[in-house]
Amino acid sequence: MESENCFISICTPTYKRVDLLKRLIESIVIQTYANFEFIITDDSDDDTVKQLVDSYQHKLNIQYYKNEKALGSPGNMNFGMDKANGEWIKVMHDDDWFSSPNSLAIFAAETRKGKKFIFSAYQNCWEGSTKMELVSLTSHAAKRILKYPATLIAENVIGPPTVTMIHKSIQERYEPKMKWRVDQEFYMKILSEEKDFSYIPMPLVNIGVSESQVTNSCINIPSVELPEGYLLLEKYGTKPLQHIMVYDAWWRILRNLNITRQEQLTQFGQTNWPPLIMAMVKHLSRWPAKFLRIGIVSKFAMFGSYCSNYLKSNF
Repeated sequence: MESENCFISICTPTYKRVDLLKRLIESIVIQTYANFEFIITDDSDDDTVKQLVDSYQHKLNIQYYKNEKALGSPGNMNFGMDKANGEWIKVMHDDDWFSSPNSLAIFAAETRKGKKFIFSAYQNCWEGSTKMELVSLTSHAAKRILKYPATLIAENVIGPPTVTMIHKSIQERYEPKMKWRVDQEFYMKILSEEKDFSYIPMPLVNIGVSESQVTNSCINIPSVELPEGYLLLEKYGTKPLQHIMVYDAWWRILRNLNITRQEQLTQFGQTNWPPLIMAMVKHLSRWPAKFLRIGIVSKFAMFGSYCSNYLKSNF
């Protein structure tokens, strides 16, 4: 295949996990659609990925790039995307894989609908287990994210980058300062700009679920959640919190981190928190933590906080 004239660029950021990467490569080898290039950008500090790539060069035209200095997940994704020559860019994480030999052909066919942002249903597959979970987009959620892209912070109904494909004309990239909310923020930017997408209801990719995923090192970790939340507020302001789903997401973040004092917000250097968030912390401080762990009590308290801030025009 000629990279300069390819239709789809498959971009895989990787780090050491050669067994998982091999599974992905095998799923690419058997694709019925052939007009693509395969780009691997390697953050590893050894040559294990390079050795695997070399063993497949007779089957695939793999463009391999070894990063002299590790770029981290968002930076490595962006690097691969910037190397892409295709009309369309398809990120595939190294622990995910195509679910069918026809997956790429179905993605390619979907481009005829004229939308620049495409994503599909998917299956979560637990490593070392036969457990699988089909994840689909409901019509209600589809309408909601088009009207209120920021609700993706409350619920990422799109999924990980592996389920998506974007047209090369989309210049947005993943925020390198993030690693936990990075997918949602990327989708928010695209939906805010494109105001449309194309959805494929078939599960075209399998998502590997394991303890090594970024989720496990980020969720409910103050040093991650607070700086990334602050960055979202800097970029988008507090207006998105007018939607109660987004407000509730922020309430749950602060509750789960046990933030009940304003000085806790500034512990990682972010000092200019908006009055809305400060007020939310004050409202949280009025409730014993054991009560907030009760779902219906937390929802009641959140709604009272939301109404108070709404009446005070803190948004």
